[in-house]
Amino acid sequence: MSEPVKLQNRLEAEFADEPRRSARTRSSEEPARDSRDIDADRAAPAQESHATIRSAIAGVGLLMAALVLATGMAAGFYIAAAGLGLAGITGAAFLFWSRRPATAVEARDDRTWERSETSEILSAIHDVLGDIVVMRALDGRILNANAVLGDLTGVADVEGKTCEAIGLTFRSQGNAHRYDVDVAGPSGTRIYSWHDVTVRDPASGELVVHSIARDVTEERRAEGERERARQRAEEASAAKSRLLATVSHEIRTPLSGILGMSHLIGQTRLTAEQKNYLAGIRQSGHALVQLVDDLLDFSTIEAGRFQLRPSEDPVRPMLESVVEMLSPRAHEKGIEIGSFVSPDVPGLLLYDAPRLRQVLYNVVGNAVKFTHTGGVSLETTLDRGAVVVRVTDTGPGMNAEEQARIFEEFEQTGSAAQRSGGTGLGLAISARILREAGGALTLESTPGKGSTFTIRMPIEARKAAGNGRSRKDILTGSLVFLLAPAGPASKALVRTIDALGGACHLATSVEEALDLAQLLAGRRAALTDIIVDNRLAGVFRRELADIAYLRDSGARRIYLVNPEERGARAIGNGEGYDSWLIRPLRERSLVEVLRGRMKGIEVRDAINDNRPILKDLPPAAEEPVPAPAAGASILLAEDDPVNAMLVRAVLERAGHVVRHVPDYPALVSALAGATDAGPFAADLIVTDLGMPGGDGREMIARIVRRDYGNARLPVVVLTADSRAGLKDELLAIGADAVLAKPADPVQLIAEIARLARRVTA
Repeated sequence: MSEPVKLQNRLEAEFADEPRRSARTRSSEEPARDSRDIDADRAAPAQESHATIRSAIAGVGLLMAALVLATGMAAGFYIAAAGLGLAGITGAAFLFWSRRPATAVEARDDRTWERSETSEILSAIHDVLGDIVVMRALDGRILNANAVLGDLTGVADVEGKTCEAIGLTFRSQGNAHRYDVDVAGPSGTRIYSWHDVTVRDPASGELVVHSIARDVTEERRAEGERERARQRAEEASAAKSRLLATVSHEIRTPLSGILGMSHLIGQTRLTAEQKNYLAGIRQSGHALVQLVDDLLDFSTIEAGRFQLRPSEDPVRPMLESVVEMLSPRAHEKGIEIGSFVSPDVPGLLLYDAPRLRQVLYNVVGNAVKFTHTGGVSLETTLDRGAVVVRVTDTGPGMNAEEQARIFEEFEQTGSAAQRSGGTGLGLAISARILREAGGALTLESTPGKGSTFTIRMPIEARKAAGNGRSRKDILTGSLVFLLAPAGPASKALVRTIDALGGACHLATSVEEALDLAQLLAGRRAALTDIIVDNRLAGVFRRELADIAYLRDSGARRIYLVNPEERGARAIGNGEGYDSWLIRPLRERSLVEVLRGRMKGIEVRDAINDNRPILKDLPPAAEEPVPAPAAGASILLAEDDPVNAMLVRAVLERAGHVVRHVPDYPALVSALAGATDAGPFAADLIVTDLGMPGGDGREMIARIVRRDYGNARLPVVVLTADSRAGLKDELLAIGADAVLAKPADPVQLIAEIARLARRVTA
């Protein structure tokens, strides 16, 4: 309890006890008299004296009330209430200072006067502030009200009427005894915040409802404006999302034709000049696909609908696939790219692999884009429940101002030519993805010395055979002599061999190679492998191949070559190489070659055409896609003629028989056998989702339920709609596979082969 309240209670107790103390004093000093006589004798002078005191106190109280009103008008209702409390305490102090012994009648008169005076002061305050003050019976009849209510409603005499009868409209605010009230009067409709309190009337002893209402018209109007602004913003955001989804769909459809036809052209006989032109078409097409994906991701994140979908996936193949995809870009610029994965990183992790792949592609792609000498290196480790990938480049670096804005939307650094090659969304989206996952994307950079981006994504390790400590001993006993230029690729190779239990010694020139050979010969170290980079193969043949230590060691000779240069030199072409490796290296391939179980990689399972890795594609498989034993009969439903021709050509080149229908009614007719071309015994269906003549989801569900008299056929859906959750929805209603347009031909053929084998099994 506050000190002013304690003081006021004390004063009231003093006044309440005073008559009893006076009575006890008189009973001990005077003979007994009739109390009524005593009261009559003392009433007149006492009342006169107290009237004088009350007048003085009232004057002080009114003065304080005036100050309170001024304060309330200037600073608000709550400060006025505090001022009123101060006035009450001051008045009580005056009373305490000027009191004298009084009778019980005088005490009762004083308390009655105090209540009346306080009520009048409070009423005056509410009148000045424009508040409505009402006392009602439990049946709703108004017993008493201040003048404000009559002025607002234009009703002169409100007593005996109900609030509804004088035009008040109540709206509940979700809290008991609190309402918003519309008061319609001569000055227009005002909104009042209304509070009810039920108390017992001290005069009558009946329950009554006291109500106080304050004008909140402007506040409610401001709240309404804010709510309408929020709704407009949500509608604008939804419209933006619909626009981007529509644009995405419409752009992806012709893109499927462009990229698909370029894929088919690439399988024909072309001149070197034509191949260069075709590579430019394909790179531009895939850059446009990446732009669409970035815009859709940005829209999804802004709308708050971004979701992570963690699953158990191996991390090394994913990292290696990103490096392989970007290596042609690096090699075209004359720079290197290399990757090292710590043996402490488990083989299986619980994480969102497509999203981490997308982040890696953006970050590593930027590093390659802005680096012109040296190279880009990746180092992957495990740190406190998170996989950490450090991407270091030897590019121009960034100053403090560029670092401060590099993760903002539509921000780019570099020259005008470099900025024209992107939207400035890649790093911003990557940073947002990692924040959503509970991780982070950070940057350290020094102008003229390059940059290091650190990707941190929380993961959960999963146990799998061959992981953990056993990886550190895979190459135990291997002693490797490496001749290669200094750079990220050779550094990553040395670190990988050493981390897996072997030993690798690097020489970057003839002089270093001679010194290293002499050192190893002095130690009588038994070499197991000699790896020669193709860029130094001529130097090795002329200067080092006939050194006794290397010649007589009996070590395997391994040729290291870029993927785009592997056709220039055949293995064992008179130079004594036993096997070969493609740079950038896959750890599995390196181990297989160094253990003598494989001579080289005949089919590279990465797509070395400088194509962006799309987030919807799975990690590259370790084995080439198998073709079906026999061609399947496929019913193709596609309304776009270019895409229909493309998919049909891809499937027919894979040995399948294809019949094309242009819309859903034609698809239903084909399933029922009622077509002009005669019956067609389909083994599976490949269909677009958005064709004329029906709703795609409903059509797929009815095909699965065999509503058209068809057998249960596997259904592959091709769609340019990349909205979150659509794939899961289609799989739930019965689709067997869902591929995003533009569909990758290798992935499409793989799905067809998988489903065809299931049908014939």
